[in-house]
Amino acid sequence: MSINDEIIKKAKELETYVVDKRRDFHMYPELKFEEERTSGIVVNELENLGYEIHRTAKTGVVGILEGEEEGGTVALRADMDALPIQEENNVPYKSRIPGKMHACGHDAHTAMLLGAAKILAEIREHINGRVKLIFQPGEEGGLGAKYIVEDGHLDDVNAVFGIHVWADLPAGIIGVREGPLLASADGFKIKINGKGGHAAAPHLSIDPITVAFDIGNAYQKIITREVNPLQPAVISITRVIAGTAFNIIPEDVEMWGTIRTFNEKVRDYIVDRMKQITEGYANSMRCKGEFTLTMENIPPTINDSKLAEFGREVLKDLGKIEKPDQTLGAEDFSFYTRKAPGLFILLGIRNEKKGIVYPHHHPKFNMDESVLWMGSAIHSLLAYNFLREKK
Repeated sequence: MSINDEIIKKAKELETYVVDKRRDFHMYPELKFEEERTSGIVVNELENLGYEIHRTAKTGVVGILEGEEEGGTVALRADMDALPIQEENNVPYKSRIPGKMHACGHDAHTAMLLGAAKILAEIREHINGRVKLIFQPGEEGGLGAKYIVEDGHLDDVNAVFGIHVWADLPAGIIGVREGPLLASADGFKIKINGKGGHAAAPHLSIDPITVAFDIGNAYQKIITREVNPLQPAVISITRVIAGTAFNIIPEDVEMWGTIRTFNEKVRDYIVDRMKQITEGYANSMRCKGEFTLTMENIPPTINDSKLAEFGREVLKDLGKIEKPDQTLGAEDFSFYTRKAPGLFILLGIRNEKKGIVYPHHHPKFNMDESVLWMGSAIHSLLAYNFLREKK
């Protein structure tokens, strides 16, 4: 039996372990940088397997496995944090923490990487080089990946791999795409200051609401008339704060939203134009306009083309491989791919026959657990084969 076949066999044998771990994490979700219980379980599992343990990014864990032979270094990443969502699923492993839920699949990511940790420890004598297992906190808005990179854990890494369970793909489908896969993300806030007054006498006021609406519409013209149509980009206004009564023109209006692109030059252009439009149009309408970014930019996740080709070849005997659609969602895995060549793989978990049809971040999000063993196999196959070729 080849090592690849042995890895797949071991992964199938770990199906119950991976599902049990996923359900345990699911019942006790922890938000960004609160992952004390989760990381404690991870540390205990890795120590029992002989991994060298490093704590990072407050609640993060890096486990290092040294192979028998000298070689390169590969990193495998799983995120651990949950979301502030009240779960609506009626399942035995439903979240037991009010207002918190693993609605994105990070519970599965952690469990799958723990399964890989077992497999890799068992085939350690065949590993050429070093494997780093990164259990990352704070992916959901916490930029946990950025802090792990700043702590130096990617400095010696030749390649980094990650997996995201994916609600848009049928269960068991492996999604591999070269180039941009996920978008960059920015948050923004604009504030328009006018002059309040009675709604029955608008001429005595300077209405910031009408100005804010015009500015919001002008933003969309950036997308439709200034950005190349072949460069996907989105500006979404998601929150508007204004007024206290039906008959009062308010003094101020705030609008919040997000910007998504695959191209960093396009992103920079959009940000500059939004600032110009906000300030310039507000001034022309006798208002004051302010445009600010509300979060640190998350870069686009761009898969290395050579690693994508490598991944398709290595994983071809594990399951059906498809080229997934790009999405304007964002992932802080992109901070890793800025530091080392990376490949972010999608694992389909949708199963309409089982009623598993809800998207990520939905209170009824769930997954077909029968395919989670594949995540452990994917991690292990990629790590073993990359290091064998790197030797």
